[in-house]
Amino acid sequence: MVNRYERRLVACVLLAVTAVVAAASYDRERLEIAKQILEEVPLTDGHNDLPWNIRKFLRNQINDFELDTDLTVVEPWSISKYSHTDLPRLREGMVGAQFWSAFVPCSTQNKDAVQLTLEQIDVIKRLVDKYPQYLQLATSVTDVLLTMGTMVNRPREQKAGFAVTGVISVNRSISLRADSSNEAPAANGLTEFGVKVVREMNRLGMLVDLSHVGENTTRAAIRVSRAPVIFSHSSVYSLCNHKRNVPDDIIQSLKENGGIIMVNFFPDFVKCAPNATLSDVAEHFHYIKRMIGADFVGIGGDFDGVNRVPRGLEDVSKYPELFAELLRGGQWSVQELKNLAGLNMLRVMRQVEKVRDEMRTNGVEPEEHPDSPNDNGNCTSNAFYTEYV
Repeated sequence: MVNRYERRLVACVLLAVTAVVAAASYDRERLEIAKQILEEVPLTDGHNDLPWNIRKFLRNQINDFELDTDLTVVEPWSISKYSHTDLPRLREGMVGAQFWSAFVPCSTQNKDAVQLTLEQIDVIKRLVDKYPQYLQLATSVTDVLLTMGTMVNRPREQKAGFAVTGVISVNRSISLRADSSNEAPAANGLTEFGVKVVREMNRLGMLVDLSHVGENTTRAAIRVSRAPVIFSHSSVYSLCNHKRNVPDDIIQSLKENGGIIMVNFFPDFVKCAPNATLSDVAEHFHYIKRMIGADFVGIGGDFDGVNRVPRGLEDVSKYPELFAELLRGGQWSVQELKNLAGLNMLRVMRQVEKVRDEMRTNGVEPEEHPDSPNDNGNCTSNAFYTEYV
């Protein structure tokens, strides 16, 4: 005979099991909604360092490199903490547009930076040519939309189109004389030459990327730029006081500028600690949305460029889980998540192109400035990385 205590115990167990089942069902529902969002607006990521790993691991020899295989079982990729990307996982992550980094080390500045940068841009283009069924080069908003449209209309197992843009490190002859986020201020913002560089970028239709720039330079560049600026892979300083993150006053200025901050997943930037979780990353998105709205935030995972990743965001296949996490608690609408996925970045690119076209129409001439004879030998203060469309 079952006594009253046993009946209560059984009832509590049943309630607990019911709660677990309900929670699992809710999680599955959120994940399905997230995937539907990314079906309609394929995800845009602002920064991936796969090309640098190709240089490190393969010396840019890609004829025998199989990006369309599972690199988690192929050395040296499988044993590297810096490897998070291959075509199968990009498809699973529903990535539609990727800014590939053509990074070169700071030590090359004033030496062979231009040569190495061109080699990195070349390997990106060769990779695109090697997988035309999955990768397409895009240098404008029109290209991105055409590429995404083509891929979205393919069968699900073949959807993996990419808008590939490059990251240029400009050498001394045209570098921005600016403070770096990696050292104490030297120029206290932008020099006269730095102002000319920003204006010339506007004229050319280049995105002014401030992720690796010091605070004073960032504020000055936002004031000078006629077009929206971006942070391609940075997080919120108030949540983690790392110098690579963006302070509140600069985040506020993005709203007036029309720019975008693309949140970085690196735990050192997310939590100022070696470990972080999916929910920790989500809080950076929530913070920016609460401060300036959902129209000025994007995604810049920094995959293949970091040796630690948050739990739940282990590689490029996990973007749907991020969107499912953002759906938790009802802080984001479906339309806001579509904006986050890629529409915000397309808006920025359109505005950059509009400013370029207006400057051309108005006959704005190229900025000219003689080479500076001064060279302090400090490569970081002379390095400026920009992403172009």
